[in-house]
Amino acid sequence: MKGDIRSGDLARDEAGWRPDWSRERRRRWSWTPSRALIGSIRDYQRAAARRGPFAAIARRSAILRHRFWSVVTGADIPLNVSVGGGMLLPHPNGVVIHPEAEIGPNCCLFQQVTIGKRGPGGAPKLGCWVEAGAGARILGGVTIGDHALIGANAVVLSDVPPRTIMVGAPARPVGVRDEAELRGREQETL
Repeated sequence: MKGDIRSGDLARDEAGWRPDWSRERRRRWSWTPSRALIGSIRDYQRAAARRGPFAAIARRSAILRHRFWSVVTGADIPLNVSVGGGMLLPHPNGVVIHPEAEIGPNCCLFQQVTIGKRGPGGAPKLGCWVEAGAGARILGGVTIGDHALIGANAVVLSDVPPRTIMVGAPARPVGVRDEAELRGREQETL
């Protein structure tokens, strides 16, 4: 899976495409359901790439943990979803992601976010450091540029350029995020 969005090793020169794995790290015995859910997805994908009896046991264990944490969080995130490293789900309840969607590294999705298809078109593709506010809907074969900010309850039905702030239903651009601030935030996490 090297070079795949799931491994977080995309061949991009920009610092933002390097995943910040500390965003997913879970302390032992801590109650962090969103991180446990993401961890079960990562464990399943690692086990699915291997063969043998131990890999089969690891897959089954990851599936059971995924089911448990999906119920606890109320999130519908499939095991085979393409999610870059550093995914952050501060409040995971109600998050729904289509299995064909691609989410870049270091993205942040708040509660009730839906990333899905609409009609026969493709599934959404999110760049790195995309933030989607509570209740946001990203639908259809749209591409969301790096560092875009999708406001709460926005409905995105068309492509979003990098660093653009989108609000409303249907979503419209209302501004551009400051590049110096974004680069500083990236450097803090590296």
